[in-house]
Amino acid sequence: MNKTNIPTYDAMMNPVLRIMKELGGSGTIEEINRKVAEIMGLSDEHLEVIHDSSRSGQTEFEYRVAWTRTYLKRFGLLENSGRGVWALTLDGRSTSQVDEREVVRVVRDQLRKERLEVESELEETETVITWQEELLDTLVKMEASGFERLVQRFLRESGFIQVEITGRSGDGGIDGRGIMRLGGLLSFHVIFQCKKWQGAVGANQIRDFRGAMVGRADKGLFVTTGTFTKDAAKEATRDGAPAIDLVDGDQLVQKLKDLSLGVKTEKVEVEKVTVDKNWFSSI
Repeated sequence: MNKTNIPTYDAMMNPVLRIMKELGGSGTIEEINRKVAEIMGLSDEHLEVIHDSSRSGQTEFEYRVAWTRTYLKRFGLLENSGRGVWALTLDGRSTSQVDEREVVRVVRDQLRKERLEVESELEETETVITWQEELLDTLVKMEASGFERLVQRFLRESGFIQVEITGRSGDGGIDGRGIMRLGGLLSFHVIFQCKKWQGAVGANQIRDFRGAMVGRADKGLFVTTGTFTKDAAKEATRDGAPAIDLVDGDQLVQKLKDLSLGVKTEKVEVEKVTVDKNWFSSI
């Protein structure tokens, strides 16, 4: 699939505004991306194209929607919290449609005044590597056993107990199991799979995982450094089948930051986040 078949960031501005209103004025990145893909009729092939495999597992679609949100934010129509939730501003709530060319002109004027080098085309923009991209790149380069131990630690820090790594070939991709305690009253046995992946996990992999977990756990958890296709997300919550919770690369790096696992946050004049690569290589 060629990148030119994926809508440009400016072409997605009005769809994003429409989606934000449909979501009640706010939404997570995952919700926004899923709705944009649906509205614009994008196939799994569109959604699986990687932006730059040498830097992270972020897809071209996710990369462009991120720029769409950034432009609308600078134009005063969107705002976002530190928890990854985006919302319409007062101006955004009263705006039903924008002139994409006007948004691009205004924002690029802002960027020029801030002495940022922004090219005329999104594909030519020199992008600073974010801490999220750096962390994803670090995770993808980890040894498989190290990544499994990281997920084990991540689950323990998230409230799981008796977390064990049990990965065996021919076992449907099951890498481990644990018990999630809720409020000290309820316990759920969870089987998980952790996959270092630069692309999108498809529905077939979710089905295989569910087949291996049926009768062995209350719930399933699938953790990846990549993304999930639309069909994979639907399969994970299919009616009549055991539910499988999905954690993609964006969610994983945010959780690692929240838990301070290999990620250090410093607050000077602005928040500074650094990735401790030695921490991941030593786990």
